[in-house]
Amino acid sequence: MGHLSAEELQNKAKLILEDILAKEEPLKVKDRMKIPSQIMPQQDEFARRHNLDEVTLGLTLEQARLEAMRCLQCVKKTCVNDCPVFIEIPGFIKYIADGDMQGAVDEIKKVSLLPSICGRVCPQESQCQLNCTVGKALKDVDKGVAIGRLERFVADWERATGNIRIPEVKPETGKKVAVVGSGPAGLVVAADVRREGHHVTIFEAFHKLGGVMRYGIPEFRLPNDIIDQEINTLSKMGVEFKTNFVVGRTRKLMDLINKDGYDAVFVGTGAGLPMFMGIEGENLVGVFSANEYLTRANLMRAFDRENSDTPIYKSKNVAVLGGGNVAMDSARMAVRLGAEKVYIVYRRTEKEMPARIEEVAHAKEEGIDFLFLQNAKKIIGDENGRVKAIECLRYELGEPDSSGRRRPVVIPDSEFTLTVDTVIVAIGNGSNPLISQTTPELNVNKWGNLIVDEKQKTSVDKIFAGGDIVLGAATVILAMGEGRKAAAAINEMLVKSDTAVKN
Repeated sequence: MGHLSAEELQNKAKLILEDILAKEEPLKVKDRMKIPSQIMPQQDEFARRHNLDEVTLGLTLEQARLEAMRCLQCVKKTCVNDCPVFIEIPGFIKYIADGDMQGAVDEIKKVSLLPSICGRVCPQESQCQLNCTVGKALKDVDKGVAIGRLERFVADWERATGNIRIPEVKPETGKKVAVVGSGPAGLVVAADVRREGHHVTIFEAFHKLGGVMRYGIPEFRLPNDIIDQEINTLSKMGVEFKTNFVVGRTRKLMDLINKDGYDAVFVGTGAGLPMFMGIEGENLVGVFSANEYLTRANLMRAFDRENSDTPIYKSKNVAVLGGGNVAMDSARMAVRLGAEKVYIVYRRTEKEMPARIEEVAHAKEEGIDFLFLQNAKKIIGDENGRVKAIECLRYELGEPDSSGRRRPVVIPDSEFTLTVDTVIVAIGNGSNPLISQTTPELNVNKWGNLIVDEKQKTSVDKIFAGGDIVLGAATVILAMGEGRKAAAAINEMLVKSDTAVKN
């Protein structure tokens, strides 16, 4: 609240940048440390409650160059080591500081074809930005160099120019690779394998590509046209796409190798099995998994009531159970779908919430109420089997549990009732079970996740896996990291097999 407009932030940055450039002297460390951290322009918090436009508007050119100048170009590149795909971060940031945006894009795209996406949704504060020297010196990770915002800036710059460079593809090898799932892990595998000249086919169960990035992340955080652009790049590289194709049903996984002649398969089907709390009343009308709620709203466009046939529940008072990014997305979507009151019910305190700090801040700005140290005990229905309230318990924090967070302990006789007509359960997802159920040769752990070795290879020859189907519900960038490892292993295997045939 009280945010400066994009124009005001730009003018402020412009004056500082002009002053720095006028001196025509190399910036010293002390000078860089004095440059203020740049504030991302964003939509007005009241207006954005009624639209699905992107909330954050991106840094301006002047802001991006100033933010880049804050980078100390450390010899020990902790940011690179903390990046799951090992982008050369100081390198691309220096290009921005020098005003060479194409150089910055080219540097990033040596290892990542999804900078527009990563720059928006990756938790930089717990990865590349976590150990930033600037942030540590200022004793605030949020004051570290805004790596993700700079990555987003140059990716958006490239898209705005209309001159998106397509990565070079080596001559055709005659090898075929199947990628099951078009989420972040699958897209990375497709890109890295295709670069080496192998034919790649992506099989997607839904009618739209993008996986969790499309059905799980609302457009106010990640616009669909950005996902489409990243996928279009793969298409121009020669990657083939088959939608409405459910591997395990339309075609068995092993048939892709044994009957269709694929030389390798990557499984990246994600974690699409919603978890529930197992409490009384979860079968009432008005109770949804976050997965279903967001899929209806995002992928099936239920928010567009005039032009979409997809039904969506009309809610007045909504309780979202959980404290991660998916809970924030669900609550913020409920606001945009017309709910008058939305609660986040979380059994720990704000400090323990796994959601990104930025997402929590945006939710608060949009009027969402946070009920900490509370959780649902049961869901109460009316005479028609519809949700009318939840009975909650109050908690206090005890000793740390296996996650390192303090364990929530129930306060006896603390029950109270919260009047709601909708409950969204956002406590996580399990791995999609279809592949493992229809491919008994694959080894899985007790949670149903596929077991892989250090190169992402499963228990079956020629089949690799990565992303949420291996990790459980994780982040886009972690899934991409696994995709990169799998692609490297697939490329290595195909070269060896080719060599063996020639010998």
